[in-house]
Amino acid sequence: MKNRKILIGVTGGIAAYKTCSLVNMFLKEGADVKVIMTEGATKFVTPLTFQALTNHPVYIDMWQTYNKEEVEHISLAKWADIMIISPATASVIGKVACGIADNLLTTVIMALPKETDVLIVPAMNTNMWENPITQRNIETLVGYKKYKFVETRKGILACRDEGAGKIADNDDILEEARKILAKK
Repeated sequence: MKNRKILIGVTGGIAAYKTCSLVNMFLKEGADVKVIMTEGATKFVTPLTFQALTNHPVYIDMWQTYNKEEVEHISLAKWADIMIISPATASVIGKVACGIADNLLTTVIMALPKETDVLIVPAMNTNMWENPITQRNIETLVGYKKYKFVETRKGILACRDEGAGKIADNDDILEEARKILAKK
């Protein structure tokens, strides 16, 4: 992971707090990490947390100028060696599968060069996970080859339901990212 550029997209699910530890794991291995958050994600974890961990600004607003000399969604897309969406909600998976770019995160995903892989780490309620529409969206993305998924776990979810949809362990996410980057 040394000197690898990891772009992490955080979406609005309760599992967003686990992404703080994931970012820290990448940093300990020598990676450079930048974070994009959806507006919903900021309701679970503050941008300041990720800024303090990464020493980079946290990108949220499509219309905010972070660097006057760059077009943010393009420069972030070109910067990344890999993009990881953790947690990935059913909503963002659906948007990406349909090519909807209506916020900074989904716009950056659409702007990624074809050789930049996207590792998607789903986390959601079991009924949402098992919904045929969610499963169709996942199948669509897997068919494009550049989108890879880390399997959800079964267990007790934040809503106290039990079943599939629990976010993968950070060690498993890190290992999948290593595998993808080793092929580059």
